Amino acid sequence: MNKREFLLKSAVASAVALGLAATPALAAKPGMEKCAGIVKAGKNDCGTSTLSCQGTATKDGDKEAWIYVPTGTCEKIVGAKVYKPKG
Repeated sequence: MNKREFLLKSAVASAVALGLAATPALAAKPGMEKCAGIVKAGKNDCGTSTLSCQGTATKDGDKEAWIYVPTGTCEKIVGAKVYKPKG
């Protein structure tokens, strides 16, 4: 394996590892709750039934797009609601 090939494979492996390491961070955050209806376009924390993943909200205030806020904060914000996935 030459140096260029090694560097390319190392870069790809690093990118994959970084992506996998970041995923659990959004899975559960103690002391935080999902708050919907207050997100700026492109700033949502994760996917919903209508959005595929983080940063995909297309409009401000999307009723399903959510961000993490400290527990108890969402109920204090006008137009916000604690996000519960549609079941």
